[in-house]
Amino acid sequence: MSDTVESVIVAIDGPSGTGKSSTSKAVAAELGLSYLDTGAQYRAITWWMITNGIDVTDAAAVADAAGKAAIVSGTDPSHPTISVDGVDASGPIRTQEVTSKVSAVSAVPEIRARITGLQRSIAAAAPHGIVVEGRDIGTTVLPDADLKIFLTASPEARAARRAGEIKGADVSATREALIKRDAADSSRKTSPLAKADDAVEVDTTELTLQQVIECVVTLVEEKRAAVK
Repeated sequence: MSDTVESVIVAIDGPSGTGKSSTSKAVAAELGLSYLDTGAQYRAITWWMITNGIDVTDAAAVADAAGKAAIVSGTDPSHPTISVDGVDASGPIRTQEVTSKVSAVSAVPEIRARITGLQRSIAAAAPHGIVVEGRDIGTTVLPDADLKIFLTASPEARAARRAGEIKGADVSATREALIKRDAADSSRKTSPLAKADDAVEVDTTELTLQQVIECVVTLVEEKRAAVK
């Protein structure tokens, strides 16, 4: 448990389209905590691999290059940033090409070791605590987090949300892509997507974003009150 009531480490996991990013940023902003999007870091290193001509289907080549990119994450929830080798990567990492290749890169153990170490150092340095969102935060990255939350939602709800974020996206195709990504992330040998045994599960299918935010804020405040 963190040393002060104000300082709290919150791990929020779950698959794509459950509202992780929007919820995590809003909760961090409301409670005065730092924020870290770990998925952006995996996207960033994937973008670096693509940009530098690394064959992302060649696990050995990806492993060899795992330590070369300098990734810096800004943790202000109102304006999170990410740069690679000093270049703003917030736009390039959201392309379809990166999205289609990030699972393969993320599955390489050397990549996960590099990024996990980076994530732990950022969480440890957060002055007032942090909300860290991803797929293996409660299970692998921060197993001693003060509060672990696992967001879920039906594939249909997740696809509708994700398609709504991308102009002209097909909901059915988006749903199939999400299911494929889930399978890849859940079955990888190193740090698979999984709910921690002590995580609180929140199904967001029938909830508005504001309701999810309020639910998580309440959980954090209850955790703080319990240790006073």
